Amino acid sequence: MIGLALAVLILGGMAYVRLSPMDPARWHQPVEVQTDQDLPVGAVRVLAGGDALFRAIDQQMRALPRTQVLAGSVEEGRVTYVTRSAVFGFPDATTVELRADEVRIFGRLRFGASDLGVNRKRLEGLTAAVQGG
Repeated sequence: MIGLALAVLILGGMAYVRLSPMDPARWHQPVEVQTDQDLPVGAVRVLAGGDALFRAIDQQMRALPRTQVLAGSVEEGRVTYVTRSAVFGFPDATTVELRADEVRIFGRLRFGASDLGVNRKRLEGLTAAVQGG
């Protein structure tokens, strides 16, 4: 009986993580950080470049597995994406914003206190892909 209850709790938790909605009003916010940072909950990268770089990053984000646009558009100058982990479906939000002659990218987790470097790795991969490195 305890095993069944535990299984129901685990499955319920997995369903909650995978199916809970992400509120665009909360996650689609300006990226105010002005320098590269690695945080327990995510990472920020600030890249020199304009519209062409912004569009290249947008294409790379849209090509990532299990990634969807949450809010915004290239024309708006800010797009927020949700990328879910393969097994449990943990959502991470990534906001990409064009600011004059720079692109700011902020990837962060939704659940937990540490993303274990997942967002940093994603942003490093994006950076390498668009800068040819």
